[in-house]
Amino acid sequence: MTNKIVIDPVTRVEGHGKVTIHMDDNQKVEEARFHIVEFRGFEKFIQGRPYWEAPVLVQRLCGICPVSHHLAAAKAIDQIVGAHQLSAVGEKMRRLMHYGQVLQSHALHFFYLAAPDLLFGVDGPVEQRNIVGVIQQHKDLALKGIKLRKYGQEIIKATAGKKIHGISAVPGGIHKNLSRKECDLFINGSSELASLKDCIDWNQEVIDFMIDYHKKNKSWIDSFSVFDSNHLGLIGEDGALELYHGNLRALDSKGRAILNDIDYTDYLDHFEEDVKEWTYLKFPYLKKHGPQNGWSRVGPLARLNICDHINTPLANERLEQYRKFAGEKIINKSLYYHWARLIEMLHCLEMIETLLHDSDLQSNNLIVTGKRQKTGIGVIEAPRGTLIHHYEVSEKDEITRCNLIVSTTHNNMAMNKAVELVAKKSLEGQEKISEPMLNEIEVAIRAYDPCLSCATHAMGEMPLDVKVLDSRGHELFGRKK
Repeated sequence: MTNKIVIDPVTRVEGHGKVTIHMDDNQKVEEARFHIVEFRGFEKFIQGRPYWEAPVLVQRLCGICPVSHHLAAAKAIDQIVGAHQLSAVGEKMRRLMHYGQVLQSHALHFFYLAAPDLLFGVDGPVEQRNIVGVIQQHKDLALKGIKLRKYGQEIIKATAGKKIHGISAVPGGIHKNLSRKECDLFINGSSELASLKDCIDWNQEVIDFMIDYHKKNKSWIDSFSVFDSNHLGLIGEDGALELYHGNLRALDSKGRAILNDIDYTDYLDHFEEDVKEWTYLKFPYLKKHGPQNGWSRVGPLARLNICDHINTPLANERLEQYRKFAGEKIINKSLYYHWARLIEMLHCLEMIETLLHDSDLQSNNLIVTGKRQKTGIGVIEAPRGTLIHHYEVSEKDEITRCNLIVSTTHNNMAMNKAVELVAKKSLEGQEKISEPMLNEIEVAIRAYDPCLSCATHAMGEMPLDVKVLDSRGHELFGRKK
């Protein structure tokens, strides 16, 4: 018989999941798993719908990263209508929307979800480890985070039509352009909206805070949830960081190429998905390396690992600083995800600045078309990592097949590995299990900023109920919401 520890749900992540840890009578971890317990049905119930509805329908997967699904689906549907090259305004408006999305999502995660652990410690008071505690104790930092996120959301509203579940990306292009007056407002700011310069300055200040945090906590950061893995993401033709469109590159833990800048429409030639009976979330892997060795991390850490450089000056300077501090180009330390997110936020702000000064945004050449096709594949770098949308349609314009590989799915194996490593380090040999020990496991998961709603759907209230039982079923420790 074993002791069983259950964390249900994992807190301060988007969506609902749980952790189960089985320990023997010698207090050794036998098994540790991160379960996604709700069923996802989008791939099935979208079948039979007209293909042009896909960009609007699939973004209902999530209210945090709907833009990512909106654009990945739109890129796939572009192929179906034969729009292999969008107009300048079509592509640049979509890019602006996407940079706003990455900015607001990263700000949400860092300031609202991760900051409580960084500022108060994993063993800080439970009642303080939340955004309210951050506002009370670090008002200036919290306010900057809120304003940075608002800036991204307003960019989304201006380009997508709404902050959540927009409508602007249509087959072959975009629904609207952006006036010169709107662009100037985002550059100069207003009484209700920060200026672009202020946002860049604040982002730089937070990166400096993170550098100082790493210096003060280096021993913990460099030993917490560290393991070798492959790293996957999109890459530009010149090897630069690319968030909207590029080829797929994967490097192993030593920096060797295992997927060498391939066209993402060929993803089925390279990827398969494994299924486990204890979770609804699948396990993607590279075919030639198999399910045990072919899985990859995705998201900010992976993207900064695989890119040669960043094509905006401030962010590239910060990338070099980041790599110099780590002492290695390929970083396999999970807590570096947070620093990487801040660098990507700076890159997004620089790209937003470039686009807002571009006169192409005022063009009326919004939509292009071409020769009709039956298959469309769209890939984008969502805030949390590589997102794949694949559709097949009939001659009657109905979707007959849909396959979605979301970012959190790619990170599934990595999150399970992180849970296992931290559980062994924190819980083994302990006579008494404390709340901070359990929170360490959640900290490991939160590093990946998982978006569980993109892979799952929950109904009703999700109560918090954590119990530690001995081998005879007696409760040793409990925590309830």
